Amino acid sequence: MSMEQILSEIRTYDGLLELAPLPGSEHPEISWGDFYFYYAPDRRVPRNRQPYATIVTNDYPGDTQSRLGVDDRWRLNIHVGSQVFTELLGYPSEEIEESGADYGTTDAFLPHPLYGAYGWVCVVNPGGATINRALEALRGAHLADRRRVERRQSRSEASRTE
Repeated sequence: MSMEQILSEIRTYDGLLELAPLPGSEHPEISWGDFYFYYAPDRRVPRNRQPYATIVTNDYPGDTQSRLGVDDRWRLNIHVGSQVFTELLGYPSEEIEESGADYGTTDAFLPHPLYGAYGWVCVVNPGGATINRALEALRGAHLADRRRVERRQSRSEASRTE
């Protein structure tokens, strides 16, 4: 599946904020061409939380094992939490060290090279073997982020009325 197909799907999500740094923007050059996804119905980039999913097109310092940026390689990263992580990979995130993952493998669910222990998975160039489950995981991550945001808003509103 192409990156555009994934972007077309995720762009249908309610409350989606897509941050896509472009050349010449205030964002670091290394991030140009990448995508960051948040639940943010107010359309403001959250300052106190990470995106729930990203698409990266380049290697970053300390994160080169996926060999991105060459031969049209890119990586979908999704925060799925520990339960879905285990369902997708067949082992809990605590066992990443023993997994022996080849982070350059394409069209396979892998722990995120840096954030796998925190419930993040990744897929380099999603294709037929992973795309349906990846789209399902993206939707789940969006809904989980939405629930977190709504919970925080409810607590904030409750504290203001006290």
